[in-house]
Amino acid sequence: MQIKINKLPKSRVEIFFELSWLEFQPFLERAASKLSGNLNVPGFRPGKVPPEILEKEIGQGKILTEGAKLAIKQVYPQLVREKKLEVIGSPQVEILKLAKGNPFSFRARVEILPEIQLPDYKKIAAETSQKEVSVEEKEIQEALNWLQKSRAKFKDLERVAQKGDFLEIEYTMKIAAPGGASLAPAGRENGKTFHDRFFLGKGHFVPGFEENLEGMKKEEEKEFTIPFPKDYFQKELACKDVNFKVKVKKIQKMELPELNDEFAKSLGRFENLEKLKESLKQGIKQEKEMAEKQRRRNEILEKIAREAEFEIPQSLISLEKERMLNDLKRNVEKELKISFGDYLGKIRKSEEELKDSLGEEAEKRVKNFLVLRQIGKKEGVKVSEEEIETAVNGFLKNLPEERVKKEIDPERLKSYYRGIIYNEKTFQILENLK
Repeated sequence: MQIKINKLPKSRVEIFFELSWLEFQPFLERAASKLSGNLNVPGFRPGKVPPEILEKEIGQGKILTEGAKLAIKQVYPQLVREKKLEVIGSPQVEILKLAKGNPFSFRARVEILPEIQLPDYKKIAAETSQKEVSVEEKEIQEALNWLQKSRAKFKDLERVAQKGDFLEIEYTMKIAAPGGASLAPAGRENGKTFHDRFFLGKGHFVPGFEENLEGMKKEEEKEFTIPFPKDYFQKELACKDVNFKVKVKKIQKMELPELNDEFAKSLGRFENLEKLKESLKQGIKQEKEMAEKQRRRNEILEKIAREAEFEIPQSLISLEKERMLNDLKRNVEKELKISFGDYLGKIRKSEEELKDSLGEEAEKRVKNFLVLRQIGKKEGVKVSEEEIETAVNGFLKNLPEERVKKEIDPERLKSYYRGIIYNEKTFQILENLK
């Protein structure tokens, strides 16, 4: 087999393959066997039709085409492995010659990871220092306040609702028709009963909504209409008068436990309040140290990447933009509790516009990834199968076996942890340079 590899602009290569007729024969035999397996010819079992009869039945062209597919599927990845080509995605394949009795030739064009000219990354890393962190008293107090609120009890109140009370309500909403004669559906909200819990005055509803709840009693119902602002994120509600029907289910007062030794003991492992404060201080310091460590890593990598010279494959940027968009979709629904369509309405962008806006950050991430990877190669970073297995097993041990079988792709998980361990080892090398 003859092979020729040419470098093309924009981190691409062009590979020419030529198989002699003799080298191509085994692929034609496999193709004939495969095609005859789906063919019913009187007097012959499936898969046992002689080549000359098969050729008459389905045509020589089909056998040649199938043989070509099998040959490409085998010889292209074999060459990639042998030459250790770092290809990106699938190749563009073009058949150049395919005829009986002649050599079979084809061309494959594919993107590869670029060659990276690194600056003096050791000097850059050594000159980038990690800052000392400290913990202020107010930070400890904020953590204490959070713990106090997390252990708060709620007492039912029988009086009317006031600002600062904790309310539980249910409500429906409809757009008020012009003149108020009838009610029109409120888009996706029509007919839906909402449930919410919040501190009155801090629920961040549409202006006017919470004011209407002041003075209401438990189990009381009330209807009122509020004009929605013109810049409201749901366009079908913007500038509309919306009618609400609200029922107060609970009016409660939050009672905070006293911050004392007993409170500290109630958390399980503290002798007194001072020990709890010491623990909080240590925890806050560790978080800050981790954040500072990550900040320094990012600074080192970005400084190196700014001085590195190479062309970033556009396909990697596109893949990263897609990944970032999918992550954003999941986070919006999980954290903001709204649909992605509503989120797009709120920020006044289409999905394509939002995706385009991710381009600069996606390019930065890809560049940093490629630079870190190149540094790891120069430093001879290796990841053993044992290290990968340990990390994978540590992740899987906390998951139900049924979920592991249904949702986890073992090879993808191994690949993920191989990358995580590789990056961590490379960062550790950079951090320890003096």
